[in-house]
Amino acid sequence: MVAPIDDLKKVANAKMPYGKYEGHYLVHLPEFYLVWYRQKGFPKGTLGVYMQFVLELKINGLEHLLIHLIQK
Repeated sequence: MVAPIDDLKKVANAKMPYGKYEGHYLVHLPEFYLVWYRQKGFPKGTLGVYMQFVLELKINGLEHLLIHLIQK
């Protein structure tokens, strides 16, 4: 099932709320950082779900789908 465009926009515009990459869009986080979180355990809640989704997109070379939805 494909995510509705509004959900994709939410993921595209989500930012990391803490840590080394605080304030960065999740889609701009380095893949190694997301892989590290996968090994450590993603945060609970929406942030963790978004990070997992972004990692899957990055692994499959599809992060450009979110980059075009960032609202500046």
